[in-house]
Amino acid sequence: MEDLEMSKWSLVTKGFIKDNPTFVLVLGMCPTLATTTSAMNGLEMGLATLFVLVLSNIAISLIAPVVPDKVHIPVYIVVIATFVTVLQLLMQAFVPSVYATLGLFIPLIVVNCIVLGRAEAYANSHNALDSALDGLGIGIGFTMSLTVIGIIREILGSGSVFGWKFIPGDGILAFVMAPGAFMVLGYLMVLFNKYLRHS
Repeated sequence: MEDLEMSKWSLVTKGFIKDNPTFVLVLGMCPTLATTTSAMNGLEMGLATLFVLVLSNIAISLIAPVVPDKVHIPVYIVVIATFVTVLQLLMQAFVPSVYATLGLFIPLIVVNCIVLGRAEAYANSHNALDSALDGLGIGIGFTMSLTVIGIIREILGSGSVFGWKFIPGDGILAFVMAPGAFMVLGYLMVLFNKYLRHS
């Protein structure tokens, strides 16, 4: 029983460090670079992806045995698109300001290689519970990555974090633009992978 609990726990935690989608697997770079201009944007994008990951993993694990191999990828994309549409409608109804901020990047979750990648690599050959835990772990890892990148970019770019200004004056403009995104991501990937090699 204890071994079973440990294996379930490791399913969740592997997405934090060992299989981190941003820093180790290098997946989902488009939303990572584009939406992390602030910590809040990174957190919101990560949570949106987490929602789709968990639900699509569960659904795909349930339907995988009856989906023919020739059409499994289009079927998985339709499943993912369904959950993204549900997410869009919920966001428009309950948090329209978040939906307006993230804009185009919500529908792009459909083609986010993290979501389809987990469907292909894990959910289609495992049970619903394990697939949900896998999606949860990868989703939390992605959310943490985007939030950390957003925090660093927001501090350096505008002297604030989660909108709270604590450094007077203007920040370094480059960090709220594309060059800063690449620079922060690159340094964090180096630090992350150096830590993995030494742990």
